[in-house]
Amino acid sequence: MNVVLTIVLAVQMLSALGMIGLILVQHGKGADMGAAFGSGGSGSLFGASGSANFLSRTTGILAALFFACTLMLAYFGSAQPRTSSSVLEGVAVTAPASAASGAAQIPGTTAPAAAASAVPVPPAVAASGAAQIPTK
Repeated sequence: MNVVLTIVLAVQMLSALGMIGLILVQHGKGADMGAAFGSGGSGSLFGASGSANFLSRTTGILAALFFACTLMLAYFGSAQPRTSSSVLEGVAVTAPASAASGAAQIPGTTAPAAAASAVPVPPAVAASGAAQIPTK
């Protein structure tokens, strides 16, 4: 089954790259308007009208192949049994020890028992705005 998936994935990637190349080579519909008024860009590799038929047919074939490979990969991907539906299923859930103070909740710190019950006091701040500007 892995070999089939690898082959289908390789065909899908090659068809996608082929489509990108063919779409970039093709001229847009507005390119013919400039050629009608004497612009020098009317010459092409496949002739005046042969490039549109060959390139558009090849692009259509590659698009159909890409679509078929995408459907096959979706079918094979959903047919495989899933061992786990979530990454978080293997994680153990633990309750916090205590929510006494904010310092006790910071990992790597221990709060003393007396400070755990005390209400934290904010530091004194000067009343004027000039005193709040930090100095170097």
